[in-house]
Amino acid sequence: MAFWGNREKARQKQIEAGKPDQGERAGVTAGKNMDGFIALVKDIVHANGLAHAEIHQERRVLTLPGFFRPTKLWDLLVMNKGRLVAALEFKSQVGPSFGNNFNNRTEEAIGTAHDLWTAYREGAFGEQTKPFLGWLMLLEDCPKSNMPVRDESPHFPVFSEFKAASYAQRYNILCRKLIQDSSIRLPPSLHPRGVL
Repeated sequence: MAFWGNREKARQKQIEAGKPDQGERAGVTAGKNMDGFIALVKDIVHANGLAHAEIHQERRVLTLPGFFRPTKLWDLLVMNKGRLVAALEFKSQVGPSFGNNFNNRTEEAIGTAHDLWTAYREGAFGEQTKPFLGWLMLLEDCPKSNMPVRDESPHFPVFSEFKAASYAQRYNILCRKLIQDSSIRLPPSLHPRGVL
């Protein structure tokens, strides 16, 4: 309810100011749509043993080191006694262009996870327990997001779990894979110390 209410408030505010964005952008550009989910995650953190954790959502304190890029700005960080407990991103997609957005979000999720886990292995966070990474994706439930996606490759077969999968199913597969793998490992020849 908070998500859709915040989108509508942003759209109305732009109309009243005489500067509405085109199409769905009017409800997106205010940047507050996912605040309800952020509040929910904060409650979950406090209710599960980290009542004294520092939960950061102000832009000035959301930057973490990367490996392939210098830094990455996250949406929410959970810190406890100077240690990173969790880093979370909150994304949403409300039609109509599911194809391009799915490709962009997939590359972003994989790249972000790979970059942070490489930085962690290389010691960017010092000696600490592996943090939790979260990627919350809200996808509009509509005919287009549930329609099977046509996949064709002239030279190679498409993975069976993706054959005729909708965008909703593909996001589910992506999230499961990122959670199960928790990182994408570099081959030994590319790792600076030869240790994975």
